[in-house]
Amino acid sequence: MTSDKAVFVAVDWGTSSFRGWLMTADGNALAETRGPEGMLHCATAGFAPVLADHLARLGGTRLGGIQDLPVLICGMAGARQGWIEAPYLHTPTRLDALHDGAKRVDTQGDVRILPGIAQADAAAPDVMRGEETQLLGVTEPGFTGLVCIPGTHSKWIRIESGSVVSFTTYMTGELFSVITQHSILKHAVDHDAPSPAANEAFRDGLQRAIDAPIGLTASLFSLRAAQLLSFQQQADGAARLSGLLIGTEIADAGSRYGTQHPVRLIGAGALKDLYAAALAAAGFEVAIVDAERASQHGLTRAAIHLWGAQFT
Repeated sequence: MTSDKAVFVAVDWGTSSFRGWLMTADGNALAETRGPEGMLHCATAGFAPVLADHLARLGGTRLGGIQDLPVLICGMAGARQGWIEAPYLHTPTRLDALHDGAKRVDTQGDVRILPGIAQADAAAPDVMRGEETQLLGVTEPGFTGLVCIPGTHSKWIRIESGSVVSFTTYMTGELFSVITQHSILKHAVDHDAPSPAANEAFRDGLQRAIDAPIGLTASLFSLRAAQLLSFQQQADGAARLSGLLIGTEIADAGSRYGTQHPVRLIGAGALKDLYAAALAAAGFEVAIVDAERASQHGLTRAAIHLWGAQFT
């Protein structure tokens, strides 16, 4: 295996985005292509034409044609409303066995889609698609611990000896969006302000939530009232709200999974920094991993299981 030879195409196909990379066998991206043609777009435009267009962009590089390379996809392209359904694997499931659930698409070339993971528990039902591949990319076969993946729907995952045994999804990012656009708190945030930073207002909201997570709805209204009474400033509203929501998430996750294990944080940008600060403040030991690299490494590990003999 050499680091400068393209052996497969990796694709992370989300609800509203497409990201593709020309990959080596050791997980390096030689070229990339990305666009807004997610699952929702492809529901009307079709998946095959979008993939063909992005493969043409990759093949147009100096690296030469890629028409014979296999393609491995993770994410919402494998959902019920996607290209083809790659049925969920049920917990507990080993991450290094994800490739066993890959489904081949009836299209030109060897194109396969990885499955998601479902927690088929009536008391705690949950699902993920795309995150399972990131988990594969950041954990060793015998890994035991917690992984946090912040986002619109943040995930906390408990892994034991390389198997996903349980996980919880928090609608933290979506709640922030809904609250700041469609509730009374839209008047409590400065919509032109930059992304919330881990400043004093964020830390104040965070600590309030960690100390009293069941009081979230009261704390939310208090945020608005404090500004009306001139105790707080609108400029700090978004940061304080972020602290309240993220702190509530972390407090609940800590009660479910404990804080004794280090947390691998898969993230990017300002949100990664907010979660890193929040986790440290809550007493977690944190190791940060770039989200895009996690996807690339996970897709590479699964691809080696599927086509490794062809990569030499």
